[in-house]
Amino acid sequence: MEKTENTGNGQSLSASKVEKIPIFVVGAGGIVNDAHLPAYRIAGFNVQGIFDIHPEKAKATAEKFSIPKVFTSFQDMLHAATADTVFDVAVPGTEIVPVLEQLPDNAAVLIQKPMGETLAEAKQILELCRKKNLKAAMNFQLRYAPYILETKKLIQEGLIGEINDVEINVNVYTPWHLWDFLFTAPRLEILYHSIHYMDLVRNLLGNPRSVYAKTTKHPSMPQLASVRSNIIMDYGDMVAASIHTNHCHNYGRPEQQSYIKIEGSKGAVKISFGALIDYPRGAADSCEYVLLQEGKEPEWKEMKVEGSWFPHAFIGSMEQVLLAASGIIDKPDNSVEDCIYTMACVEAAYASSEQGGVSITQY
Repeated sequence: MEKTENTGNGQSLSASKVEKIPIFVVGAGGIVNDAHLPAYRIAGFNVQGIFDIHPEKAKATAEKFSIPKVFTSFQDMLHAATADTVFDVAVPGTEIVPVLEQLPDNAAVLIQKPMGETLAEAKQILELCRKKNLKAAMNFQLRYAPYILETKKLIQEGLIGEINDVEINVNVYTPWHLWDFLFTAPRLEILYHSIHYMDLVRNLLGNPRSVYAKTTKHPSMPQLASVRSNIIMDYGDMVAASIHTNHCHNYGRPEQQSYIKIEGSKGAVKISFGALIDYPRGAADSCEYVLLQEGKEPEWKEMKVEGSWFPHAFIGSMEQVLLAASGIIDKPDNSVEDCIYTMACVEAAYASSEQGGVSITQY
């Protein structure tokens, strides 16, 4: 009897069918080595080839993860691809369009976030994917983190009721110097970090009516663009959704924190995710929930969850593309058609930050 598994959306799939689909990886940088390939190894996905503009990086990555084929050029990779090959594209934002232009029409592809650096670039990517009829998805993977999937089960079963409050709070010290390209990036915190949280809020609540935001620099990191953000996603008068991030808390580990709190009419969930604590060492995750019962004091309980954001959430992003490529689903949950709205939220946040608030001098 063929083995089946549950996907991030609760669907049943033929695991052996999906596991046979060949994956070609474009790029051999840190995110591929630290998250993509470790996740695919855990899931048993069939990675068959890799290419990077730096051949030595591709070779080292192939040896580390037992990838059979190292391509010396992107054209060689394209020539070797079969009709069912899935491409995992992890290149800088400026290189996304040139890579997509060369992919065969009707191909399936997972694109590393962000979807370009501006909404205009995101729209260009979207139109190109439509023109070439690509089964294209964005690697906004927080929505597939194991503790988020478990929380979604509680929501789908109606156990915490209607969501009325989503709060994401990050107070950590992030060593931005580990990513050289960020020192010349005109946009930083929202585009490369809080974008995950905005995508998660959208995934839980749908598209907001509007976005309010202020993103700021920090005196200790003057050479970088904004490294702190306060974002409100507007869902009307009865639902609150807020994101607060501070990546400059260089005062030791004790008061560092990063959590996602979701409150509903019948219960609540609080996820403390440790990946950002004392980065890159990280700390343990924890997940708690409470369900209201009439006549009883609220009692918080531990929710046991296996796996974390890195690397396990990356399984879900690729799995959606594999499911679409195999015809099990029509399109990925994280399709470019959906994720364009995350980019619209990002653009709105930057516009709000630049426009500023209401001056008190007029009152």
